[in-house]
Amino acid sequence: MTQLSASEAGPLDTETPASVEPDAQGTSGALPPPGLFLMIDSLQTGGSERQFVALKRSIDQKRFRVSLGCIQAKGAFLEDLNVTPFPLGGSLYGLRSWKTRVNLGRHLRRHEIAIAHAFDFYTNLTLVPAARLARVPVVIGSQRQLGDLLTPMQSRAQTFMFRRCDAVVCNSGAAAKRLINDGVAEDKITVIWNGLPVEAFTPTVPALPRRLGLRRVGMIARMNSRAKNHSLFLRAIARMCDITQVEFVVVGDGPLRPELEREAVDLGLAGRVSFLGDRRDIPAILASLDLTVLSSDSESLSNAVIESMAAGVPVIATNVGANAELLTKDRGIVVPVGDENALALAMEHLLKQGNLRVQIGEAGRSFALDNFTVEQMRRRYEDLYTKLLDRKTDPACSQKLKN
Repeated sequence: MTQLSASEAGPLDTETPASVEPDAQGTSGALPPPGLFLMIDSLQTGGSERQFVALKRSIDQKRFRVSLGCIQAKGAFLEDLNVTPFPLGGSLYGLRSWKTRVNLGRHLRRHEIAIAHAFDFYTNLTLVPAARLARVPVVIGSQRQLGDLLTPMQSRAQTFMFRRCDAVVCNSGAAAKRLINDGVAEDKITVIWNGLPVEAFTPTVPALPRRLGLRRVGMIARMNSRAKNHSLFLRAIARMCDITQVEFVVVGDGPLRPELEREAVDLGLAGRVSFLGDRRDIPAILASLDLTVLSSDSESLSNAVIESMAAGVPVIATNVGANAELLTKDRGIVVPVGDENALALAMEHLLKQGNLRVQIGEAGRSFALDNFTVEQMRRRYEDLYTKLLDRKTDPACSQKLKN
């Protein structure tokens, strides 16, 4: 296993052949940059989707000719990107899905794609076989969750595809270890931590006005999966009866929101918890908080955690995935999964210790600056793409990448 951690607006149509651009001296006929095709399920506003967009925007266009694909043409990020949809028709294994894979393979050949990179479970099972049929030189899969939420059949199908990849990118050591245990060759796996844009590290005006004496605790997570366990956060708040002058906010949206709002009322939290919905101003939200909480039952590398660290906001998180890698004793607090009492006690402890919150916040921010910038992520991905192409392509193409 290799450890590397430490837009354009337009219609959904990219069916135009790549052109040969002039070289640095202005002469025509030079080799164009290798084609890089990135594919994701949808363009919603979750962590994987934000990383997909950040990677696309950061890639050096002089080194790689980037094009994008998705399965479901939906999500807020579609407004900013030129993405070609390849719908499966509601099933990974139905007739339409196989026709889609054939069409996808034709698309890859037509655009002379040299690197096909699947970004999540559904695209692992869609892009990898299409790219192999199209004889794309480099095929890469991704594991951005632990994989423990997959059914046994889904896990076997994904492992089968990973074995046919040239590399598999994981965003945490925990995810990588799980793949190795599932039978994926260790030398095929590369760990590349997520990257955050400059604005994640830049001080900003709070979205929620600060008030003297008031402390604010937030949880930032989409409400489309019970694995995020918002309920644990709410039940822990309900235990904190002796803490006053504290506001709690929940940021995110999804199908579980009505149920969670009812639970908050049932727990007597109607006046203590605010549901802010989906927000695109996360740095400004974090500037409004004194503490963030991640109460997930399953996680690989949480964007909510590293975004909080980048903003200098201390974090309490459950002991899943990479959380223990990130939140060492001086950088945060890790509590057992599902333990609402431990979570309540940890929140009470940090809310009472202003100096400790500052120390943890500063240590977390320093760690994030050293490990989680989008520039670091870009460089690690480009190094991986270059290394894999060096193995597969002719000397002329390899030289183009090195220049």
